[in-house]
Order: sequence, then C-alpha cells, then structure tokens
Amino acid sequence: MRPNTSIQTFMNVDELIGFAKKTFTEISKSAIMERGRFLIMLSGGFTPLKLYEKLAKENLDWTRVHFFWGDERCVPVDDPGNNFGQAKKVWFDNIGATNIHRIKSDPSTGSGQRFEPARAARDYAATLKVFADAPLDWPRFDLVLLGMGEDGHTASLFPGSPVDVDSPTLAVTANYQDRPANRVTLTPMVFNQAREIWFLVTGSSKAETLRKVLKGEYKPDVYPAQRIQPVNGNLVWMIDEAAGSKLNISS
Repeated sequence: MRPNTSIQTFMNVDELIGFAKKTFTEISKSAIMERGRFLIMLSGGFTPLKLYEKLAKENLDWTRVHFFWGDERCVPVDDPGNNFGQAKKVWFDNIGATNIHRIKSDPSTGSGQRFEPARAARDYAATLKVFADAPLDWPRFDLVLLGMGEDGHTASLFPGSPVDVDSPTLAVTANYQDRPANRVTLTPMVFNQAREIWFLVTGSSKAETLRKVLKGEYKPDVYPAQRIQPVNGNLVWMIDEAAGSKLNISS
C-alpha cells in the first residue's frame, strides 16, 4: 500500500460508524478553524446513510459546512435512488443545512423530469469551478466519502469505464448490470486532490473484491476503486471484520 494509506478494521458496522462520526467531528472543526469552512463530498449507500443519521444529532457549526456529491443518479429527488434525497431525509432536514451543492438530477423538485446526464455533468463542473482552489478547476475537498461495490466500483466509476479522463465530471450512460446507468460522477482528477478520503466498506460479500483491490495486482480498469490514490492527502479504508475477512490483518 502507498505510505498515505491506512486500514481501520472494526468488529461491526456500529463500531465503524461510531469511529467515523467522532473523526468527522474532529476534522471538520479543524478545517473550519484553519480555513473557515469544511468541504465534504458525500456518497450514497447503506453505510454512509447510517453515518449521516448519527451526524444529524451532532452539534456542529453546520453553517460553515459545504456539501457536495461524488455521484448521482439522474432521477427526481424523491426517488429512492437519489443520493441527495436520501441524505436530505436523514440529515439535512434535521440540521437546517444551507450550503448544499447537489448534482441537479432534475430541473426542479417534484417536476417529474430529469436532466440528461451530459447536461447535469456540465452543470456540476461549473458548480465545482465556483469553489475552485487555483490552479485547479475544482475545490480541494477536506473529506471525500466513498463506498465500494461488490465488483470494485466506486462512485459511478464502473468496471470497464475510461481510466484516463481529463474532466472533473463524467456522464455515465452505458448499461450497467443490464440496466441503463443515467448517472453523473466525479472523476479521480477531483477525488485524488482531497485532503482526506474515506472508503466505508462493510459486509462479507465484498471481502474477496476488497482483497483484490488492496492486495492484488493493480487493475484500475477492472477495479475502479484502485484509481483512488490521493496526490497529497490521506486514504483511509474503514472496514468491518466481515469485509476484511480475507485480508489477513488484525484490528
């Protein structure tokens, strides 16, 4: 593993979430103290949602937290597959969040329409540029949250997708697992500039893929999670014992 990469193993999901909540609180306060704001990139999925539920009860200065997303499905906000919509239900509605910079998956909430992925990708690239840290055309995030699928995908970077890209966002329209993707994803160009990146990975169904991603041959076209290698930041894998059962490491 790279020198700036670490693996944190926990007995179960609850222990993992407890650690993540505590660490999130610490680094967000440090970022606000040092730079006046905390830029967080969110992920969808079961485990991150459990973290968001816990964070909704934390007494932080949410007015200085800016929320972004690593990927999104181009469906209405009230669709169960919409990452922003899910976070809104369990988190934002409870903390009165104001600095929300979502990927616009539909022209207006409740419209029943959606943006085409290419348009949504262009729109979000423009949003990122507003917060850019020169010479970048996007912000250097304080924290990026990611998950990993059983096939090794992360965000909406799927196996077989282009590895070498020169744009901060991508429209994802090819069929995936026999269904149209219709998604927008950020790319490693953005992810890898972050100060801190966390992979939250749980469950025995991901154990073999996790072993290949962390211990196996470098195959970024097959395992997109391997494309995440911060340039000047920390990469932390937070995994439960089930997910890490084939890594031969101790907690």
